[in-house]
Amino acid sequence: MAEKAKQAEVEATEATEVKTAEAPVVSEAQANPEKFLKDFNWHNYQEGIDEVEDSQLKEFEKLVAENFVDTLDDEVVEGEVIHISDRDAIIDINAKSEGVISLNEFRYNPNLKVGDKVEVLIDVREDATGQLVLSHRKARVIKAWDRVNAAHETGEIVNGFVKCRTKGGMIVDVFGIEAFLPGSQIDVKPIRDYDQYVNKTMEFKVVKINHEFKNVVVSHKALIEADIEEQKKEIIGQLEKGQVLEGIVKNITSYGVFIDLGGVDGLVHITDLSWSRINHPNEIVELDQKLNVVILDFDENKSRIQLGLKQLSKHPWDALGEEVSVGDKVKGKVVVIADYGAFIEVADGVEGLIHVSEMSWSTHLRSAQDFVSVGDEVDAVILTLDKEDRKMSLGIKQLTPDPWTDITKKYPVGSKHSGIVRNFTNFGVFVELEEGIDGLIYISDLSWTKKIKHPSEFCNVGDTLDVVVLELDVEGRKLSLGHKQTTDNPWDKYETEFAVGTVHKAELTEIVDKGATIDFNEDIVAFVPSRHLEKEDGKKLKKGEEAEFKIIEFNKEFKRVVASHTAIFREEEAANVKAAATNAAAEVKPTLGDANDALQALKDKMEGK
Repeated sequence: MAEKAKQAEVEATEATEVKTAEAPVVSEAQANPEKFLKDFNWHNYQEGIDEVEDSQLKEFEKLVAENFVDTLDDEVVEGEVIHISDRDAIIDINAKSEGVISLNEFRYNPNLKVGDKVEVLIDVREDATGQLVLSHRKARVIKAWDRVNAAHETGEIVNGFVKCRTKGGMIVDVFGIEAFLPGSQIDVKPIRDYDQYVNKTMEFKVVKINHEFKNVVVSHKALIEADIEEQKKEIIGQLEKGQVLEGIVKNITSYGVFIDLGGVDGLVHITDLSWSRINHPNEIVELDQKLNVVILDFDENKSRIQLGLKQLSKHPWDALGEEVSVGDKVKGKVVVIADYGAFIEVADGVEGLIHVSEMSWSTHLRSAQDFVSVGDEVDAVILTLDKEDRKMSLGIKQLTPDPWTDITKKYPVGSKHSGIVRNFTNFGVFVELEEGIDGLIYISDLSWTKKIKHPSEFCNVGDTLDVVVLELDVEGRKLSLGHKQTTDNPWDKYETEFAVGTVHKAELTEIVDKGATIDFNEDIVAFVPSRHLEKEDGKKLKKGEEAEFKIIEFNKEFKRVVASHTAIFREEEAANVKAAATNAAAEVKPTLGDANDALQALKDKMEGK
C-alpha cells in the first residue's frame, strides 16, 4: 500500500533527525561551500525534491525489496485472506495495495476463512481505485499443471471432486483442472448408476496427460486394482474343486452368469444354474445378488473358473421315489420340441422324451410339432425308466386303445372302405383308413386300364379313395389295399368284344415310331405296325383317316391290342382266288400244264405282279 511506502520514508527521515539532535554535525556545505555548490543537484532542487543521502536511499531500497512484491512478473505468489465480503475476498500479497478475488473462484473450498494462505496470480496490476486485481483460478491452474505432471510421473494419489456426468464418464476437478474419468475407470465392476458419484470427493490416479490439448485422464479403478490383485492371488491360491464360496452377480449374459468372488470372476454356465431347463439366466438370478456357488473346475493358471449353482441342491432324479415305475401315468409340461420328439418335464429337473413314434398309433411318421407345442400340459405313460442314467421315455398313444387289436373284425379281407391319401412312393400310395391304420395301394392296383408311371399321375395327397382290403398282416401291422378292385375289370368284356379276327372301324389317332395308334375307346388303345398301314392301292393310311381294322392280337394280362388294316383286303383277295380256282376245276378238268399255269397266275396275283 502507498501508505506503507510513505511511512517507511518518514521513519528514515526521523531517524536522521534523531542522530542530528544527539550530536551537532558540521555539514558539507559549511565545511566546503565551493565543493557543495559544484556538486549540488539543482534539478532536484527545482523539482522540489529534498536531497536524500545515498545511504538512506540504499536502506530504503533494501526495505522495499524485502517487504514488497514485484507486480510486473507473471509469477504465482502466496497471499493471505484478510477480509471476506459477500462477493469478494481481500488478499494481502505484501504489495503496495491489497488485491481482490471473486468468491466464485473459491467454490471448490466453501470453508475459506480469514487468515488462509492462497495462491494468486496478478491479473491486473491496478484498477481504477488503485487496487490489484488477482486471480486465484489462474494461479491454481498453473500450479495444478505442475502438480498433475508430478503426480503422473510419480504415481501419486490425488483427490478430486466429481463435478458432473458426461458422455462416457465423469468430469472431475483435480487441483482446479477439469479431468476426464472414463466410465470404465470408475470401478472394477460395471457401473449402472453414474449419478451416485456426482458431488463426491474421491481418490484418483493420473493415468494420461495430453499436453497439446491440455487433457487429463484419471482413474479410480487403478487404485483398487492393486488391492484386488493381491486379494485375487490370495483367493486363487486357495481354490479347490468342490469349494463353496460366496459371490455377487456381476454380469448376466444369454449363456451364463459372471460371479465376483472378491476380485476373481467365475462363470456359472446356464446349464449349471438350475436342474430345470431355463431359457435365460435372468429367470434364476439378478444383478448384484449375493449367492453361494461351488467351484466345478478351473484351468492350470486358475484364470478361468467354472462355477455351479444347481450342484448345491440335491438332483431331482435322486428325489424320485420308488413308487414311480414303468407303466405309471404322469403329467408334464412340454419344454423342448425336436423333429424326432418332445421333452416333457414331469417334475422340476426331471424330463422324459416322447418319441414321435409314441405320439400316434399311425405308422406314417410325422413331426412332433403336429401333435404338441411348447408349454402344453400333456398326459403320458412311462415306457422306460433308468434312474442311474437319468433317462425316461414316455408315450401318449398308449392312453388310447391300439386300433390293431380288433383289426380283423373292422377290416377283413375283401371289405370295402374309404381312406385319405397320406403319402406317395415310387411303387404305390399310402392311404389312412383311420388314426393308426395305414394301408398301401401298389401302383398296379390303382387302375384296370391306365398305365401309371407314378401315383401322382392318378391322385393327390389328401384325396379320398375307395379301397378294398386285399391282404392283412396283423403281426407285421401291414394292410394291402386295392383301388381298381372296387370296380369290375373291363378287360373281361373287351376280351370278347375285341377278340382276334374281329373287325372295327376307327380313325387313325397318332403316327408313332414303327407304326400308329388307334383309340377304340377310353380304355383300349391299339397299335398298328407300319406294314399293316398299307391300303389296297399301295399307299399308307394317314393321321385322322378312317378305315377298318382287324384285331390280330389281344393280350388281357398285358393289356396289349394289335390291329391291321392291310390284313382285311389281303385276305379278301386270297379268298377270291381260291373261289375262282374251285369253279374252274368244276367246269374243265385241268391238265397238268393248265394247273401249273393257273397256280403261277394265282401266285403272281397274290404277289402283286
